[in-house]
Amino acid sequence: MNVAETMTYRGELRLNEELASYTSWRVGGPADRLYKPADLQDLCDFLGQIPIDEPLTWIGLGSNLLIRDGGIRGTVISLQGQLNELQRLEGKRVRIEAGVSCAKAARFCAREGLVGLEFLAGIPGTVGGALAMNAGAFGGETWDRIVVVETVDHQGSLHRRSPEEYEIDYRSVKGPQVEWFVAAEFELEEGDAEAALLRIKGLLEKRNASQPIGSLSCGSVFRNPEGDYSGRLIEEAGLKGVCIGGACVSEKHANFILNQGGARAADIEALILRVQEKVREQSGVNLIPEVRIIGEAVS
Repeated sequence: MNVAETMTYRGELRLNEELASYTSWRVGGPADRLYKPADLQDLCDFLGQIPIDEPLTWIGLGSNLLIRDGGIRGTVISLQGQLNELQRLEGKRVRIEAGVSCAKAARFCAREGLVGLEFLAGIPGTVGGALAMNAGAFGGETWDRIVVVETVDHQGSLHRRSPEEYEIDYRSVKGPQVEWFVAAEFELEEGDAEAALLRIKGLLEKRNASQPIGSLSCGSVFRNPEGDYSGRLIEEAGLKGVCIGGACVSEKHANFILNQGGARAADIEALILRVQEKVREQSGVNLIPEVRIIGEAVS
């Protein structure tokens, strides 16, 4: 399919686009096509022109994502800097589009004197990614406050869905439809704006003290097993500082893998597998990756 010749659109279409700059690990091969929609309507119009068998991959800030070195076939929809509207609705509701960063969403609600989403400030991704995986931090989870989600299907049609249409679990969201999140409405509580902003500041200070902020990572690599912490298990297995190529387990927090410079996606994936193997040998626990691993490997 030659999208550039056969379609009309207002956004930005790039062919054979290298994806390393779209992920927080700064690794990954090229996308056949990458599209940045101008707005929600443009996204719908674009999707409506794509053949139904065209593979679609969606990425936000790329902070919970490992794209293999061979890249991604089909079309990648990038929401970095796109779909970024925030709106105060009637009462205690807000509508937030999927491309808004979690940190920006948390601050917006706090300034509006609405509390309940401060924890989002500690999540290095977009609201769309948080919706897709029920992201959480500091005791809060994304779907706790959702009353409506807006989705789009492959044909570009929009839908409004209720939380009851999804199976929500720890870092897991399953729906019956092949659709992607484009916005959500949250029901919050009225509170003191200044106090909420101070709480956000305190949460970020706590995060910065315990995590390798500023390094090239994806955030937490593994889900926490029930009743325990992945970081503790990885450290107990003696894996802090272990490296494969340019990929290393963080000395500061063992549930972070860092690109120390020159790492390939293959190095990071190999280190993930080594960590799983060593922890399983040491404690009998099978660590489940929280990070999404997609794309084609280089043979």
